[in-house]
Amino acid sequence: MQSLNSPAGVDLNSLIRKTGTTLTRAFVGPGYRTIQCKVNFSTNQTTGKSFGSGHTSGPRYEWQSACSILAGKVESQQQNTADAAAVVNGHATIDLVPVEVQSTPIRKALSISDLSPSPMHGQKLRVSYQGVPGAYSEAAAGKAYPGCEAIPCDQFEVAFQTVELWIADRAVLPVENSLGGSIHRNYDLLLRHRLHIVGEVQLPVHHCLLTLPGVRKEYLTRVISHPQALAQCEHSLTKLGLNVIREAVDDTAGAAEYIAANKLLDTAAIASARAAELYGMQILADGIQDDHSNVTRFVMLAREPIIPRIDRPFKTSIVFAHEEGTSVLFKVLSAFAFRDISLTKIESRPHRHRPIRLADDANGGVAKHFEYIFYVDFEASMADVRAQNALAEVQEFTSFLRVLGSYPVDMTPWSPSSSAAVE
Repeated sequence: MQSLNSPAGVDLNSLIRKTGTTLTRAFVGPGYRTIQCKVNFSTNQTTGKSFGSGHTSGPRYEWQSACSILAGKVESQQQNTADAAAVVNGHATIDLVPVEVQSTPIRKALSISDLSPSPMHGQKLRVSYQGVPGAYSEAAAGKAYPGCEAIPCDQFEVAFQTVELWIADRAVLPVENSLGGSIHRNYDLLLRHRLHIVGEVQLPVHHCLLTLPGVRKEYLTRVISHPQALAQCEHSLTKLGLNVIREAVDDTAGAAEYIAANKLLDTAAIASARAAELYGMQILADGIQDDHSNVTRFVMLAREPIIPRIDRPFKTSIVFAHEEGTSVLFKVLSAFAFRDISLTKIESRPHRHRPIRLADDANGGVAKHFEYIFYVDFEASMADVRAQNALAEVQEFTSFLRVLGSYPVDMTPWSPSSSAAVE
C-alpha cells in the first residue's frame, strides 16, 4: 500500500479501529460541504459516504486516504481563517512574541562592489606625497586631484611603495625645478619601481621666511629648509642682511613643523604660506625666491597606465641604455628628429649595475668610460604612429628600452603673480 504522510494536526492512528467497530468522521469548514464518512470494518465496506458528488468508494485504504487529505484541507483553511481573524479593523487582537536575534551577525558574501577598482580621476582618490602637511607636494597633489585624500610620506620611496601596496591610488612626486634642475632621486626610483606616469602638474613655488610669532630677524642665527629651497632663496637671504647658518632638512614644511614643535626662537624656515597657517608661525618675509618664475614639475604615478590619445597634447617619457658609447645616442636622437618629434628633456644617470665600461684604446691601452642610462621626454602620444615608429627604430640601437608613461601635458595657465594663491 502506498505510504501516506499525515497532514499537520491529524493523527492517522485515530482512523484505525479494530474489526467490528464502526467509525464516523465529520469535517466542517468554511466553503466546504459537510463530509461524513462511515465504515464497517467487519465487512471492509464503506457505506453512507457523501463527498458532494454522491460517489462511493470501495476499499478501506481509499477511505483513509480521502479522509486524511480532506482533514488536511480543513486544518489549513481553519488556520488561514484564524490568521485573518487575528486582525480586526487594522488592530491586532493577539500578542506577538518577539523573536530572539542571534548575537553573532551573519557574514555577507563578497560581491563585485567589494572588489571594485579605485575611484576615477578626482573622485576622492588617496594620493601620497613626500613631506608633511603644508609641503609644496601636498599643494601639487591637490591641484592634480582636487578633493583627494592626501597621504604624507617621510621619503620618496615610501610614496612609491604606498601605491604598489594599494595603500594609495596615486602618488604625486617632483622630478624637476626650473631653478634647481632635476631631482635625481626620483628618476632613479622611476626605474626601480614599476609604476606608470599618468599625468603631470606644474606648480609655481612661492617661498616665505617663517618664524615663531614675535621673533625679529635680528634674533635669527639659523635658517633651515630643503636644499633646493635654500638655493632658490640664496640671494634674497643676503639682501635681507641675514648672516645666518643655512641648514638643509628633508622638506620645507617639515622645517616649519620642527621650529614650532621645539619653540626655536633663533631659527627661521623657508616654506609656504600654508605651512605658516598650519603650524602657527608668522611670515617674516614673503616671496623671497630669487626668481619669481620658479616652477616645479610633478608627475602623477599609478599602478596602471592610461590609454594614450591624439585629440589633445600628450607627452611620453622613456628610459633607455646602450652599450656602444655616445655614438648610439646620436642615432637615437635622430630617430625623433627625422619624424619631427620635439624633445622636451634629456637626462643622463650613471648605470648602477654597470658603472664602468672598458674599451680598447687606439694606443694599445684600456680606456674606462662611465655607463649611462638616459631619460627622454618627447612631445607625442604613443597612439601617434610617428612615436611608434620612432621607438621601433630606437629599440634597434639600445640594449634596454622602457616606456615610463604617455600622458596629457599640463596646460594649466599660471603667472608669477598668482603663485601665492596656489599655496
